[in-house]
Amino acid sequence: MPDLDETTRRRSIELVLEDKLGHDALRPGQLEAVESVLSGRDTLCVMSTGSGKSAVYQLAGFLLDGPVVVVSPLIALQQDQIDALEEDAAALNSTLTTSERDEVFRRATSGELTFLLLAPEQLADPSVVGALAEAGVALFVVDEAHCVSQWGHDFRPDYLRLRSAIEGLGRPPVLALTATAAPPVRDEIVAALGMDDPEVIVRGFDRPNIRLEVVRHDDAEIKHRALVERVVEVAGPGRPGIVYCATKREAERTADELAGLGVRAAHYHGGLSPTARAERQAQFMDDAELDVMVATIAFGMGIDKSDVRWVFHHDVSESVDAYYQEIGRAGRDGEPAEAVLFYRPQDLGLRRFFASGRVAHDELEQVAQALLEHHGPVDPAELAESLPLSDTKLTTAVQHLEEAGLAHVRDDGLLEADRDADLEEVVGRADEAEEHRQAFDRSRVDMMRAYAEGSGCRRAFVLGYFGEGYEPPCGSCDTCDRIADAPGAGAVADATPAPFTAGQRVEHEEWGTGTVGQVDRGQVTVVFDTVGYKTLGLDLVLDRGLLR
Repeated sequence: MPDLDETTRRRSIELVLEDKLGHDALRPGQLEAVESVLSGRDTLCVMSTGSGKSAVYQLAGFLLDGPVVVVSPLIALQQDQIDALEEDAAALNSTLTTSERDEVFRRATSGELTFLLLAPEQLADPSVVGALAEAGVALFVVDEAHCVSQWGHDFRPDYLRLRSAIEGLGRPPVLALTATAAPPVRDEIVAALGMDDPEVIVRGFDRPNIRLEVVRHDDAEIKHRALVERVVEVAGPGRPGIVYCATKREAERTADELAGLGVRAAHYHGGLSPTARAERQAQFMDDAELDVMVATIAFGMGIDKSDVRWVFHHDVSESVDAYYQEIGRAGRDGEPAEAVLFYRPQDLGLRRFFASGRVAHDELEQVAQALLEHHGPVDPAELAESLPLSDTKLTTAVQHLEEAGLAHVRDDGLLEADRDADLEEVVGRADEAEEHRQAFDRSRVDMMRAYAEGSGCRRAFVLGYFGEGYEPPCGSCDTCDRIADAPGAGAVADATPAPFTAGQRVEHEEWGTGTVGQVDRGQVTVVFDTVGYKTLGLDLVLDRGLLR
């Protein structure tokens, strides 16, 4: 494909789109992404839910010479893709027998199989990487790529193994896909996967069919009752919805209360058995017995129900990234939907608590010493067994120590320490990196507060957070509705051009380099690469020249 002229290549893409996928038109961003992949370039594709990210690797895969490996975090997500691709795809997961695994590898090597879907933990097995390398992987796809980022809202330690797996496969082109990734998360994805000068394609963050609203209360019980009453009002056959709660206990309580009021509701959280979760998800997806799922964030990836009419949040999300991902499960059919946050300022305390769990200095020291005590490379699983740390803490510590120069991950996935490194100096640098990460997490909670308490257009706020400019009013959020109804709303707006634009890179003397997220109502919001989100008074910034 790289040798074809542009016209011929585009025609080939259009033919595959029609013959293999059954579509007659490409969506925004798809053509650029497919062409980038076919040219052999690493590509990061950030496109909103329902905009056709999967079609990017499918189109490219049918035109490449060799199998496409697709890393997907959930078996349910893998199965959705296999159902769509039929005999051209297969999964490699823990449910397969040895003979079934061998048959999958045989089909991939012989050219009978175009797409091979697997979970990231499968790539921790050197035999799997070896078999895939023998098959000659043409493209390595990372779905839900935000899971690789510790700055992201759904970090999964297993995703940090992918870089070594990519190297072990002979460094095929990498395609990373995600629905929501603010600028710092994009940077982390690129770094963590070792992407080489990637094409970054960002399209379609705006979901204009979803009306945004925040309902504020200062009393917890009044807030709870307001949500329950709103659900009873809007829920019913043909109007399915999701209620997100911060805790398992609140999810169970709310679901029971709604059921007692005649609503077909059930709770869903990680404390349920896999069988119970699968059964409830099926009931909701098929409209069989449930109209309302009351859930923690465990009810997330893989929920592709097109007719969800509303998503309500009983509690504030951990970040704008997470919130936008969660409300993006509404209105995927393009029809009107609503997203309502029931907000109590005191609820932010819980989110700040979750954001405060850090890898302590002595824990970094423990991991560093354990690495140095091994006489040679060590398997991360073996290291985990020897230390009293969670997988997430251990992976975070290893990443910080690797960045600080103490260790590196070899192509075979083993960790190797640099025995000449100064332990105290390395741990100090790792500790500083962890402090930056914590500051960033806390700043994301603060941005969620700014969204909930802001008086400007909510859509402009969200899009600005993701680095996209938007000129309000949107006509589809509670604040724009209030402004439109206010006396004098028809007055001509101030036409003075803003001194900064969304996505612009700026420099601050103390906080370093950052990206402008939003300029609104006398304030400028910047996400700094090391300290996170800061909101500054525009007059002060201009008077003192704080941003260059």
